[in-house]
Amino acid sequence: MDTRRKFIRNAALASAGVVAAPTLGFSILHPELQPEDTIIGHGGFTYKVDKGWAKIGVNSTPLFNCHEMVQDSKGRLIMLGDNTHNNILIFDKSGALLDHWGSAFPGGHGLTLSKEGGEDFLLIVDCGYYQDKYGSWKSQAGQVVKTDLTGRIIFNIGHPRTIGVYKDDEPFRPTETAVAPNGDIYVADGYGSDYIIQYNSKGQYIRHFGGRNNANKEHNLVNAHGVAVDLRDKNNPVLVCTSREETCFKVFTMDGKFIKRIDMPGLYVCRPVMDDTNLYAGVCWSKDAAGKRQDNSGFVTILDANNKVVSNPGGTAPTYKTGVLQPSLALSNRVFNHGHDVCVDNDKNVYVCQWNANHTAPIKLTRV
Repeated sequence: MDTRRKFIRNAALASAGVVAAPTLGFSILHPELQPEDTIIGHGGFTYKVDKGWAKIGVNSTPLFNCHEMVQDSKGRLIMLGDNTHNNILIFDKSGALLDHWGSAFPGGHGLTLSKEGGEDFLLIVDCGYYQDKYGSWKSQAGQVVKTDLTGRIIFNIGHPRTIGVYKDDEPFRPTETAVAPNGDIYVADGYGSDYIIQYNSKGQYIRHFGGRNNANKEHNLVNAHGVAVDLRDKNNPVLVCTSREETCFKVFTMDGKFIKRIDMPGLYVCRPVMDDTNLYAGVCWSKDAAGKRQDNSGFVTILDANNKVVSNPGGTAPTYKTGVLQPSLALSNRVFNHGHDVCVDNDKNVYVCQWNANHTAPIKLTRV
């Protein structure tokens, strides 16, 4: 941690008077009432909460759910939501809105940045679940669309049944993608049949793995909500896949062979986000002390190079007993509703996108 960051961190902690727990007494039902100097997190990963970061209006750029966010090569922050007035919102790091577009993704859910030949592209995932204008939930087949940063479509990956990969009774409702260094695309079918499907850079099928019916149950995925390419060991890239209903990540080789699981007891984690030697993830729900899953109990979790949890911004401090991670809880005076995704910018600030958070914009966590 450099001198400037130490100074900012110490000053912020002095004004807040506490690390990892905001000032007590603020209602869970009114998290917007938390003070501006709220500091959350643990160890070297503490953050100042900024709920008013995004400078947008509910009339000009309405939001339903802010599902995911990535940072492009120019430092801009690109958010995907499920409001078809503006599926894509593009911000600068101050929160100013630079551009918005997109009206074809009512189930806008997953967003991945692909860099090819010096140009940025987006992989947009529509999961197939959406709300109509009356607020009723509908479903349709999902899709994965590759676009440039202006929304021009490059190609579309549709239902795997059309190429004979899925059986007629296997649904396809994808939630996420990841892109390997060679350009291969991995699609997580997290709301459908729980496979990870591998395509080449042109969208041509290679293989699929995971699912729910393997002889060795450790190879199964249950709510395969996210997938990421882990390049922390440059000589041994692997895939980290979310098995959210099992409250864990599972690690596979790049060709789909199971390696190990990373247990996250009590935490319903979303996609893994890799940054330097750390793995970040939004926690959509967590359990209470009695082991019951709670609504509005999300936060963020951060793992180190050895996949040990080192910080839970918005949650209680991680603890280990005889090397085993113990369940973490959301703070009683909660900062988040349901953490769905995080984006780590080049200054190590974190932006938290939320599902079912009362149409709120992403929350910025400024590293201190």
